[in-house]
Amino acid sequence: MLTEPRSGLLAAWGNALLGGFVSPDDAALAIVGDDAVHRVTGLPGETGPVGLTLALGRLRVLGATGFRVALPAPGHPLGLSGPPEFNARALDAEEAVVCTGAALGLVPEVEEIGPAGDVRVEVRWTCSEVRDAPPADVPSLGEAERELAEALRDATAVLARLDVAGSGPQAAAALDAYRARAEATGDALAPGYPPRAVRVLEMARRVGLMVSLAYGNGHGGAVSASEMAARGEALRPVERVARRAMVAAYGAVVERG
Repeated sequence: MLTEPRSGLLAAWGNALLGGFVSPDDAALAIVGDDAVHRVTGLPGETGPVGLTLALGRLRVLGATGFRVALPAPGHPLGLSGPPEFNARALDAEEAVVCTGAALGLVPEVEEIGPAGDVRVEVRWTCSEVRDAPPADVPSLGEAERELAEALRDATAVLARLDVAGSGPQAAAALDAYRARAEATGDALAPGYPPRAVRVLEMARRVGLMVSLAYGNGHGGAVSASEMAARGEALRPVERVARRAMVAAYGAVVERG
């Protein structure tokens, strides 16, 4: 939750491209980011892997009018509509992109290659047919914002009740990294998104940061197996709200259109 999912980047900048806010090359560069290369396989009309610029153009020709994000977790197929084979791949990856206007979806597979100190990240997106049906459990932007406000209060209360320290070297480093990333990247979404979507996505990331610190901080009071289980049970609904909000934010342009 601390890093932007690759499906979020593809959906956001893909939507910006479809809306005429950026060029195909600029969209592709933003999606790839610090990765070495992205390729798309299984694209109808193509016999082999293709680059993102060509893939985004082909998806538009195939009828894609927008891109949604899916962030599923076990027992929570958030943003998915089937079929089971696609859902299973998305669940393994913990993310996917689903097209609107074309019954197609893409699931990323990330591979790190190269020696230590010179590792390259290559991403292969597998395109396949999806069921033309409403995505599972996706809230409206307004609903997500209301849920997040409550989740922030809940997360703070849970951390205090479980005596999970919000300070210390590990927590401080995570907070510093988050602030540096926010300052470096500026707006959280691509051009064309409404300010409310940007606000909701940033709130979701703050909630995700709190949840990640709670799970990763081993110096709080919850140190026994039973206390760790209680921590997970208490934080799971909060993390679910954050994922729902992220999906709503990335899909805001599609919903608005």
